[in-house]
Amino acid sequence: MKTTYSLAMAALSAAVLTACGSGGDVSSGPTIDLSTARGTIVANSPAVLAAFPTAADYTAVLSASASGRGLLGAAGAPKCGVTFHYMQYNTVGGANEPTNASAGIMVPSGTDAACTGPRPVLLYAHGTTVEKNYNFASPANSETALIAAMYAAQGFIVVGSSYAGYESSTLPYHPYLNGEQQSNDMIDALRAARKAFPTIGANASNKLFISGYSQGGHVAMATMKAMQSPTYSGEFSVTALGAMAGPYSMVKTVQTIFAGGVNAGATVFAPLIFTSWQKSYGNMYTSPSEAYEAAYATGIESLLPTATLTFNGLFTSGKLPPYLFASGPLVTADPGLNALFAAGVGTPNLINQSYRQTILTTPTHPLWAAAAKNDLTLGWTPTRPVSMCTGAADPTVYATNMADAATAFSTRGAGALVRVFDVENAATVGPALAGAFAAAKAATAADPAAPGASPAEKVVQAYHGGLVPPFCNIATRGFFQSVLAAGQ
Repeated sequence: MKTTYSLAMAALSAAVLTACGSGGDVSSGPTIDLSTARGTIVANSPAVLAAFPTAADYTAVLSASASGRGLLGAAGAPKCGVTFHYMQYNTVGGANEPTNASAGIMVPSGTDAACTGPRPVLLYAHGTTVEKNYNFASPANSETALIAAMYAAQGFIVVGSSYAGYESSTLPYHPYLNGEQQSNDMIDALRAARKAFPTIGANASNKLFISGYSQGGHVAMATMKAMQSPTYSGEFSVTALGAMAGPYSMVKTVQTIFAGGVNAGATVFAPLIFTSWQKSYGNMYTSPSEAYEAAYATGIESLLPTATLTFNGLFTSGKLPPYLFASGPLVTADPGLNALFAAGVGTPNLINQSYRQTILTTPTHPLWAAAAKNDLTLGWTPTRPVSMCTGAADPTVYATNMADAATAFSTRGAGALVRVFDVENAATVGPALAGAFAAAKAATAADPAAPGASPAEKVVQAYHGGLVPPFCNIATRGFFQSVLAAGQ
C-alpha cells in the first residue's frame, strides 16, 4: 500500500498541480457530558496526537520521507499547519444498541487566508480495514496522511470516525455497509466534534462537505441521505458530497457477485457484510454454518475486525480461503474482468454452494431485503451538489456503481447536481490527471517490489487501494473548491 501510494503520488506532481491549480498532550477540552447520549464526548477527549502549527512545520515533516514527498506532489504545498486531535464519543450499533467509537479531528492553523477565519468542515469516511486497532486520528495511517495533506493543510477542518467496532469501541462487531448505522455514527462524530471545536481552535464555517473512499464512499453517501431526511435536516445542512469508489448500487453488487462476478477481496468483504447484517437484522442465516463452509464457520462472526492479524495474515493463518465459491457459473459479460471473476472460484472456498444457490433462487431471501435497504441508488434524491469518482477498471468496487447512481439521480431530476469523474477518462478529469494516473499504473506494473506475479496483476492488486485514492481526492477537492467559489 505505501509503495503504491508513493508511486501514485510521484506521478501526480507537476502535471496534476498544473491541471488542478491550486504529541500526546491532553487538551483542556470541552465540558464533558457524562451521559451516554449519542454524540456526547467521552471523558478526557480530545487529545493532541501530533501538532505542526505552521505550514513550514508540516512541509518539513512531509519532506523528510519518500511517501511524504509524494503527498506534497499530489496535494500541493501546505498552506496551513495541521494539528491532529483524537476523541471518543457515544453512538449506536447496527441494532441501535448504545456503544462508543473514536474519531480524529484535523485543525488547520497559520497566517495564510486559507487557514484563518471560519473554515469549511469535511466529514470524511475511511475505506475498509481489517485491523481492530485502526485509528483514523493517527497521522501514521496512509489514508489519514493523504486526507490531511489534501484537505486539512489546504484549510479544511476534517472530522473522521474510526467507526464503531474499531479502536477503542466496545462494539464486538463492525456494522459494515449498514447505511443507517454508519450515517448515525458519522453524525454522532460530527456532533461530538462540534462540541470540541471551541476549545481546540477550530473555527468552523457553515460549509459542510462529506466525502469518503470505498466503504467510506458508501458511508459518505448514506450520511448525506440521512442529513437530508426529516430526522436530521434541521440540524445539518450539507454543502456538497464527494463520494469515491463506493458500492452504492448494493442490490446489483450482490447480484453480480453471487452470479459469479467475484470481486477482488471478496473473502474478506463477505464475512464483514454477513456479520454486520446478521447482527443488525438477525436473519441472514440461522447459524454461520448455513452460509460458510465448515472449515471457516466456527468463530467467523468474531474474526473481523481482527486484533491480531493483518490482511495477508488472514490467509496465511488459514482463517480465510482464497476463493469465495467452489464452482458454478461465472459472469462473462465484461472480457476485461473475466480473469478476475474466474480467480474468485475454486477450492478451498468460503461460501457453501447450497447457500449460494438459495440466494440465487430465492428472491424473498432476507439478504435481498438487506441489500435493498442499503442500496443508495434507491429511495432518495440529492438536493445538493454531488461528485462521484472511480477508476473504470476497479476490480474491487465495480465502476458500474457510479454509473448506476448517476443514472438513478438523473432519472429523478437531480442530474444537474451530479458530476462524475473517472480517473481513466481524460474527458472527465482532464488530460493531465488522466495522464498522471496512466503513468502511475505503468510505474506500478514495472515495480519489482509491487505484489503480483505479472505486470497486469501488480496493477490489479494496487488499483483500488493504492492507485486510485490520490487521484480521486484531487478531483474531489477540485469539485469542493468549485462549489465554494460559486457560493453554493
